[in-house]
Amino acid sequence: MSRDIEYELLQKYVDGTLTAVELDRLNSRLRNDAHARNQFVELLNLDSALAALAESSEVVPEVPLMAGDAVEPRPAWHHLKLNARRSTLIAACGIFCMVGVLLWWPAASQPWARVQNRVGEGTPLAGAALRGERYELQEGIVQFVTLHGAEIVIEAPAAFQLQSAGRLTLTRGRLSADVPPSAKGFTVVTPSGEAVDLGTRFGVDVPGDGPSEIHVFQGEVIAKASGANASNNLYEGDAVSLDRGASVSRELRSAAFIESAEMSELTAGFASGQQQRAERAKTQLRNDSDLIVLLDFESTEEDRTDKRQGVYRVSQGRWPGSRAPEFVNVGDHLQLDVGGDREWPQLTLAAWVRLDRLGEPYQSLLHTNGWGSDNPGQVHWMVTRHSTMRLALYGNTLAAGAEEREMYPDSRTSVLPERGRWVHLATVYDSEARTVRFYLNGQFDKQTRQAIAHPAKLGPAQIGNWNQRDRKLSGRIDEIVLLGRALSDEEIAAMFQAGNPYRRSAE
Repeated sequence: MSRDIEYELLQKYVDGTLTAVELDRLNSRLRNDAHARNQFVELLNLDSALAALAESSEVVPEVPLMAGDAVEPRPAWHHLKLNARRSTLIAACGIFCMVGVLLWWPAASQPWARVQNRVGEGTPLAGAALRGERYELQEGIVQFVTLHGAEIVIEAPAAFQLQSAGRLTLTRGRLSADVPPSAKGFTVVTPSGEAVDLGTRFGVDVPGDGPSEIHVFQGEVIAKASGANASNNLYEGDAVSLDRGASVSRELRSAAFIESAEMSELTAGFASGQQQRAERAKTQLRNDSDLIVLLDFESTEEDRTDKRQGVYRVSQGRWPGSRAPEFVNVGDHLQLDVGGDREWPQLTLAAWVRLDRLGEPYQSLLHTNGWGSDNPGQVHWMVTRHSTMRLALYGNTLAAGAEEREMYPDSRTSVLPERGRWVHLATVYDSEARTVRFYLNGQFDKQTRQAIAHPAKLGPAQIGNWNQRDRKLSGRIDEIVLLGRALSDEEIAAMFQAGNPYRRSAE
């Protein structure tokens, strides 16, 4: 590829006029030439500098002509000669000057982005124009569209600042980006590195402490750690942590990010007053005489004393400003001790869960520590490798004719379609009726009969893992409820409806 053709492709790229064939040529060059990639990143870095210059520069005042001064118009051919003489200088300025003149300077007065949706009171209003202001979100979610069409969703707690329509600094928070060809090259800068889009969907996570992460959902991204000499090309399914000048591969957590498709339902749910309905329902539950425990993971003194020990991140729950433990790394877990030595002939377990991924042998929702032959009735509630719910009580056996693949009661419906969304999981156990009933998002799924059914026992337990074995849950749990009675189908449905954060716009 000659240098003139390279400049032509770059000019068409920034103008948004590349054909499909030309786009493939440019992509090929960037994939195969590390020097070209670095130049491409430098070109994008120029965005903020040019835009900031246009924003801050003063208008040069016109100098009035003195009386008697004559201005003789010059013929058109003179301008042609002048332009010809200047052509060498223009060529020497190269692609950076073309970018500044052709793209950024005329657009200097335009908003770099405009807010499309928001969830929460502390976020910019829908329709608000965004430029170079710094925003700190204590709660909620904001979705905006850049000048070139990139759809960005940022979840609190977060701090971010647009440097231009194609460049954003994220110092804290979780961001997802859906970038069309017209916005290709959109760049997210974090304290430990940056992600440069090559036409894709990706996420960036900057926790309060720890390295930044880049996750590629679709397409391709250039990832570069701060201080590193080389960059890495990431493709669909790839993820890295950027730490101390190095890019370290990690597992993909695509469902940890809220994307554009989910935002409309969250916005409608918040606007319809769902959070207030959920709070009223939670108050009723707290007054229920059969309540064993209700963990909503908010920072109350009761929760801090004995129910929240463990290793986990604290993320936003399904409501703006709420808190949820997030289990990310091997060994992450939360400990609790409820129920004491009492036996529970009936037990209802329910939780709001957001699963990042499936495929582990088991993902722990609640595992008691006393599981063993001398302690029948100990409870293990989980999501299986088949992406179904399971409720296992030590010493229980299935009734004849059970359809389960293994020796414990399982739900029929997979939770896989709900990955990446808040899902309500519930299981009702009745040792007297010798039944286990499963519910997904308030809907009855399946009943399994048992031949032997011990009363349930609780006590010391773990959520999100079990003794650091093959029980690691990847995701968030916003609320978990244990009741010492068997809730009816109608009560489970009402619990789901009251706590559901989603609404379709037409509802």
